[in-house]
Amino acid sequence: MDVRRAAERYPGGDRDAGIESWHAFSFGPHYDPDNLRFGALIACNEERLAPGAGFDEHPHSHTEIVTWVVEGELTHRDSAGYETVVRAGDVQRLSAAGGVRHVERNAGDAPLTFVQMWLAPREPGGDPAYEIVRGIADSTPYAVPEAGAMLHVRRLAAGERTAVPDGAYVYAHVVRGRLRLAGEELGPGDAARLTDPKDVEAVAADAPAELLLWEMRGA
Repeated sequence: MDVRRAAERYPGGDRDAGIESWHAFSFGPHYDPDNLRFGALIACNEERLAPGAGFDEHPHSHTEIVTWVVEGELTHRDSAGYETVVRAGDVQRLSAAGGVRHVERNAGDAPLTFVQMWLAPREPGGDPAYEIVRGIADSTPYAVPEAGAMLHVRRLAAGERTAVPDGAYVYAHVVRGRLRLAGEELGPGDAARLTDPKDVEAVAADAPAELLLWEMRGA
């Protein structure tokens, strides 16, 4: 298991424009040839947008983009004609496929925090697609078959345990709270990269915790 702490993330964004970004993988000017991807995952960005701030229209291609809102509301608009407001508990996915452009903004009055995860598809090309699942339940994994991946959301009460999937690659990101995973204490923004985990559990500390688990197939 490879643990990466929140403080080790690469800083980004534009604070003068109300954008604060923290990158778990090589991103933009922060290049580390040993930190390009894990399994299908090529980005896990923590984004914080002040009211009125956002990312103007920009392109993506050959990427599965999955977004999890922590607090606030994210307004999404793309060149395929989709426009939605994403709230805490919703899972949003934009399949960039052969190419798509989108805008992401905080059009609300409160600060916005979200986690955005990019996955490499197993086959490039195709037509862009969009999906949003409102209020996804803990017991409902979210599949991204194009990337051979499955997202598991775990909201744990104090002291509660949950099994970690037995995947070829498993990426665990702590959204909030503190928990123990395979002997390591993890807090908000911390992540763990597990290869071929077997019989691993995550245990919340003395307060509720929220955990995102990516279960990914091998090559």
